[in-house]
Amino acid sequence: MIYIVLFLLSFILTYVIKNYAIKHTLIAEVNERSSHTIPTPHGGGVAIAITWFLGLSYLFYFNEIESSLYYALMCGAIIAILGYVDDIVDLGSRIRFFVQLFVALWGLYLLGGLHYLDFGFFRLENQYIVNLVAIIGIIWSINLYNFIDGIDGYAGSEAVFLGFAGYTLFGGTHFLVLIVTVLGFLLWNWHKAKIFMGDVGSTFLGYTVAIFTIYYSNVEATNMWIWLVLFSLFWFDATVTLFRRYKNGEKLSQAHKKHAYQRLNQQGWKPNKIVKFSIMINILLCGLVYFIPNIYLVFFISMFLMFTILKYIDIQCNLKSFPNDKS
Repeated sequence: MIYIVLFLLSFILTYVIKNYAIKHTLIAEVNERSSHTIPTPHGGGVAIAITWFLGLSYLFYFNEIESSLYYALMCGAIIAILGYVDDIVDLGSRIRFFVQLFVALWGLYLLGGLHYLDFGFFRLENQYIVNLVAIIGIIWSINLYNFIDGIDGYAGSEAVFLGFAGYTLFGGTHFLVLIVTVLGFLLWNWHKAKIFMGDVGSTFLGYTVAIFTIYYSNVEATNMWIWLVLFSLFWFDATVTLFRRYKNGEKLSQAHKKHAYQRLNQQGWKPNKIVKFSIMINILLCGLVYFIPNIYLVFFISMFLMFTILKYIDIQCNLKSFPNDKS
């Protein structure tokens, strides 16, 4: 019953926020870097955040979630508030970074830190190095999820997928809460989007994924690789794109349209087709994790898959750019 209530609450809140955003002109305008073609209200992530934190508190009240995980996830409220303010007034990269760093440190502390990193053939246990990696991972996850949120339904469907995959592989009613809270928003966001998630939603979802990764890695070290596989569609694209832009001498803080999904969109793929394609890839990734017992082999296969997809997109973009090139 609680999940139906949370779904309806998310759905209704998104509708209310949409109308509020239109009335107060909180609109994402169309520019040369946009993937949308008409001005669209943003801030729908507020509905996800409110419903998510209420759902988590319900689980905590009835002892359905471990306290360390609950408190660490609740720190995401600060990230959500930061994102909401940044949606309205550009806070600047320094303020965003230091707030994200503070929340990453606090969330990691509440989880008891990351215990160690297991690479299969050796285990890294130096707490300074391990937790530095964890802090960097949290901050990167916050930002990469925000980078990838650029077309109708893409970021929302990824969150729903991670909720389903997490519940299937690990259990835990917090994953069900994640699913229904995002689904209530997603019905307004896909397709075509009547409201966007905004930084308020994408950044705290990125933080949430990072906390799940650390929490379950402390339960079993190899779980880190499971989350890396499940989330690989997002982090691989964002990381490779960032590296390419750095290599090309571009200003990394400047907005762009060079992520794989954006380039597919520029080559004529509709957002609906891109999202369906991503769902198919995610189902395949989940199947690999579920049916193949060796997670290191699964990670290798998933990286090969991501690399192959990226090279395919590169080739398609080059063909479209040089249609008459016979060389």
